[in-house]
Amino acid sequence: MRTTLFSIVALLGALSAAPQTELDLARLRDYTNHRASSYDRTGANDDGNWNNPIKAGELRTIAELEGPAVISHIWITIATPEKWHLKKIAFRIYWDGETTPSVETPVGDFFGLGLGEYFLYESDFLSVGSQKALNAFFPMPFRQSAKITVENQGDEDIGAFYYNIDYEKHESLEADIAYFHAQYRQGAPTPGFTNEWARNGEDKINKHPNPDGATNYVILDAEGRGHYVGVTHSIQQNQGDWWGEGDEMILIDGATSPNIIGTGSEDYYLGAWCYGGCGINPFGGTRPTFAYGEYGNPMNGGDDRGAKWMVYRFHPESPIVFQEDIKVTIEHGHANHRSDNFYTVGYWYQTEPHKAFPTLPAAGDRIPRQFDVGGPTTGRP
Repeated sequence: MRTTLFSIVALLGALSAAPQTELDLARLRDYTNHRASSYDRTGANDDGNWNNPIKAGELRTIAELEGPAVISHIWITIATPEKWHLKKIAFRIYWDGETTPSVETPVGDFFGLGLGEYFLYESDFLSVGSQKALNAFFPMPFRQSAKITVENQGDEDIGAFYYNIDYEKHESLEADIAYFHAQYRQGAPTPGFTNEWARNGEDKINKHPNPDGATNYVILDAEGRGHYVGVTHSIQQNQGDWWGEGDEMILIDGATSPNIIGTGSEDYYLGAWCYGGCGINPFGGTRPTFAYGEYGNPMNGGDDRGAKWMVYRFHPESPIVFQEDIKVTIEHGHANHRSDNFYTVGYWYQTEPHKAFPTLPAAGDRIPRQFDVGGPTTGRP
């Protein structure tokens, strides 16, 4: 039996060399469809509640799947009085019996809600629908088994945890199909090299050298063979003025200086001109939000201290390939002069085993909060 892996070809063409045409949706498939869900096992209509609550402190396995298979879609919605549940519920996925997860993030961050607040947006791989519906469309192949867990690290019980996990069972997977990974990191705050500044454009900042990115914020640090496919990045400003005066710098396969260097944070996230700021805002006091398939800025809050942002970028057109290792970094302000709060999830595919993840910060430390770090309090005059 020939394995088509249609979901991988359709959603992430870089994982397969098979051509895509307008007839792909009509093409016959050999896999069978399955779902792990929170439906009421008694046959009644208490879906999402039949085996709840998930007690405070409880770790629960919500799915154990047999391979070879490909998870094609995950949908989750949650009912709980816990205000910060998006930050306090840990979400993990394990492939093929591994003892350390290949996915480990707060549940909200995995779906791009890194500030613990719901808002609606749509991209090719992640979306949040009305009301509070979390969706992921990354293809997630595995050969032997998959285990998905949630851990309630909050102080309140989860009253209802609804989920549908859709997957395809295949006879086999090709040898060059890699495993999906997602890793959470945060800098709260990021360590700016100075707090004695009033505007981003001062000479002592603009002329400060940062040729190798050694003190940049790290989005991803992985070892093995694979490819980086994107990031969701949430920001809470502890300082005024524009947060995005920082370049992405990516080091590949043992490089000691970046192989890839960008021109500004909004440039990496495929916007421009401070998303309409930079002193030339044609939109007045409020910048427009946008959410496209591969990039977006669906949440922004201006330039004053306390402003909240979310940006994302995916690379299906050309995932960033590594044969041995990769480090994906970004400056927090030019040469890392700013001390804002960064919360990111990096997404990539690679062979196993993977490099150990950083320890997930304690739930209380993941809650966004304002820090007094000096520097300006407001945006551009």
